[in-house]
Amino acid sequence: MTPRSICLHGPESTGKSTLAPRLAQHFGGVPFVAEFGRAYCEAFGTDLTMADLVEIGKGHDAKTRHALGERHYPVILDTDPLMTAVWADMMFGRRDPWFATWTNTADIYLLYDIDLPWVEDGSRVFGSVAERRRFFELSRAILEERGVRWALVTGEGGARYINTLRAIEALTRD
Repeated sequence: MTPRSICLHGPESTGKSTLAPRLAQHFGGVPFVAEFGRAYCEAFGTDLTMADLVEIGKGHDAKTRHALGERHYPVILDTDPLMTAVWADMMFGRRDPWFATWTNTADIYLLYDIDLPWVEDGSRVFGSVAERRRFFELSRAILEERGVRWALVTGEGGARYINTLRAIEALTRD
């Protein structure tokens, strides 16, 4: 069974934005939705409010719905509003109620481990070991909280890509 959507999920600097276009190509040039939060922060800065996070979540959801409307599956998502909810947890210790009402979850989530080095790129925020661990644990917790299908992906370089493909294969078999 081909999933309609596959979401790359996890903390900053774990390879999601590098892998998303590669996966889209692997699946025959399917659509992929770039990380909306990154574009938002590049346009408006990283001094975000809760209202900004809701706008990021809504913007990403709109782009995802548009891509799904093309009916060329699977659509590859470089994060989604669940990841934005984790940002709310990290930044404010709470979430706007909008995140609890959002239901357009992906068919499959791939949670990327923090086993890669953190790289500063001008828009990343949580680089300490403790912050990365907390970000990872919150990322895992929201997947469990929502009861979505997910797998952990580890490894460096080519192994991370191969492990991504294996995780997708395993989740589509079940």
